[in-house]
Amino acid sequence: MDRIDAMKVFVAAVDEGSLAGAGRRLRKSPAAVSRAIAFLEHHVGTELLHRTTRSLKLSEAGERYAAACRRVLIDLEEADILAAGERSAPRGTLTVTAPVIAGEDVLRSLLEAFMNEYPMVAVRLYLLDRQVNLIDEGIDVALRIAHLADSSFVAIRLGEVRRVIAASPGYLAQHPIISEPADLAKHRIIAMTHFGLDSWSFPPLEGSSVPRAVQFVPRLVVNTVRAAVASATEGHGITRLFSYHIADEIRDGRLQILLGADEYPPLPAYLVAPQGRFSVPKVRAFADFAVPRLKRYFAQLSTEATRNDAIIRSKRGRLPAE
Repeated sequence: MDRIDAMKVFVAAVDEGSLAGAGRRLRKSPAAVSRAIAFLEHHVGTELLHRTTRSLKLSEAGERYAAACRRVLIDLEEADILAAGERSAPRGTLTVTAPVIAGEDVLRSLLEAFMNEYPMVAVRLYLLDRQVNLIDEGIDVALRIAHLADSSFVAIRLGEVRRVIAASPGYLAQHPIISEPADLAKHRIIAMTHFGLDSWSFPPLEGSSVPRAVQFVPRLVVNTVRAAVASATEGHGITRLFSYHIADEIRDGRLQILLGADEYPPLPAYLVAPQGRFSVPKVRAFADFAVPRLKRYFAQLSTEATRNDAIIRSKRGRLPAE
């Protein structure tokens, strides 16, 4: 049996979560998939997958071997592309990862438009609120909203994202005015794990190096962005989110950003890929298609948030106190 083909089967089984799924993806019979896995396990001399009737799980050796297989398959793909040169049209499966809400609200529709433009490219979109190892997990390109620590990747800057405090106009009209972070202690807080369950941090005041921390007992604790947005929009309290989480609500006036002058500097947004991946036609085509659209999105996001700040400043003196 060809070891490269067996590696493809093994990686497909890991990605799909089952041998049957790998068979459907690669159009192979269940027996052929099982033979490929058995061949690799015999070759390396250890069990790679723990199989049950319903699922499979990587062994410790299997985790290491899966990461190595991905690197080998990517290197082979890039070698084929370099040999084909410009004659190689975008084709194959593009694997993308992004934070959950950014993927659902920003990337999904963009990827659908990209696939309409390039019918020979399929897409696998992994939405995960964790840092993904692009090489070990076989990812072509990622949307990252963070300061990048790994300089071995190629990154295209798209814009920036604010960490914002927000509440509905209805809530603000019925509760004390918020003019500085300390005022939040008097309010109903909708907290999330990502941003602090019992305190929020703010930049130091001028002349100080100590960040300001506002302690609170949350009125509601949730573990999803959509729950926090819905509760804040319905007027149940104040929450902290990224600006793209509430872009629609800001645009429609259902939420307003507070304390804009007391925010930490915005976080950069990047399109990131391992070294060499942007030379692959499907990845290059996606970058050419997506980058200008994403730059416009993040620029619009910044403009609308700034306009919201101006509205809040003009209204601040008219908000009634409790």
